[in-house]
Amino acid sequence: MTDFIKILRTSCAGIVCAGIMLAAQPANAAAAAASPWCAAGKPVKFAGLNWESGSFLTELMRSVMELGYGCKTDSMPGNTVAMEAALAGNDIQVLAEEWIGRSDAWNEAFKAGKVIPLGKVIAGAAEGWYVPEYVIKGDPARNIKPMAPALKSVADLPQYKALFKDPEEPSKGRFLNCPIGWTCEGINTQKLKAYGLTDSYVNFRPGTGPALDAAVVSEYRRGKPLLFYYWSPTPLMAKFKFIKLQEPAYNEACFKTLADKNQPKPCGSAAPEAVIRAGVSKAFGDGDPVLRGFLDKFNVPLDLLNRTLADMGDKKLDARQAAQVFLKRHPEILKQWVAADIAARVTAGLR
Repeated sequence: MTDFIKILRTSCAGIVCAGIMLAAQPANAAAAAASPWCAAGKPVKFAGLNWESGSFLTELMRSVMELGYGCKTDSMPGNTVAMEAALAGNDIQVLAEEWIGRSDAWNEAFKAGKVIPLGKVIAGAAEGWYVPEYVIKGDPARNIKPMAPALKSVADLPQYKALFKDPEEPSKGRFLNCPIGWTCEGINTQKLKAYGLTDSYVNFRPGTGPALDAAVVSEYRRGKPLLFYYWSPTPLMAKFKFIKLQEPAYNEACFKTLADKNQPKPCGSAAPEAVIRAGVSKAFGDGDPVLRGFLDKFNVPLDLLNRTLADMGDKKLDARQAAQVFLKRHPEILKQWVAADIAARVTAGLR
């Protein structure tokens, strides 16, 4: 067979020859690239994550599966906890951005062997409580003087409640939490208790990720004081300057009390080092070594991801459009995730 292919390569050309060459390839070459899940006609269902990086990474994975492996994919909307439960039940197969260890729903499903973490989707991510840089350092270019030059730690916040005054309850400050239903919303609510801030700060929870971003952007552009939870990767981390407030060092036992919304006396702790992976259902992970291999290699460098998310917002691209632009611009990254022939199919499908 090998000699026959060599002869064909040197003696024929054109469409007819291309057809002969394709037929002459060993059968296991095509089989190696085939996804068992997709070959069986089953769609790959994704969690419809509603924050920028989550939705962008979801569409990157979906695009590669559709164009490279011929899969049918879909996404289901819902909050993080609901999606983790759906993943455990194999109602969905992939959650593109799972912050490992932060959610009781994920932890329980993992202990029960119902979900599998894959790859290092994002490395170097951070999270915490932030204020705009100008709150502490000022901004001469915008004629903003420092408002709280001595503010360094969450322990300092009680004395600054008037600075971060809540417009609806002016006797307290406002802490802008995660959106309702996100895992971080529950953790931050417990942190307010642990840091003794429930009497001095309103726990304000926006309804969606875009609402959180809109609040931060609005206050930042007006040069107003703002105390909020945030994280990377996000477009705002590429566009604006924030300072993270100091928290008690990470303590595993204390963080467990923060993750338990029913714990009446949580103790303070910074978040552990972020471990962000793709979560898949056991049925999917065990049943499709091909797509599992792709997800295990999937990673987007943090700085590039922040810039891409900022560009997505500036150009008003939806996550699907941004994912396809990314794949066109960065074939070198695509080739780190999949074999050359799969990458070529993706690239061809984007034209």
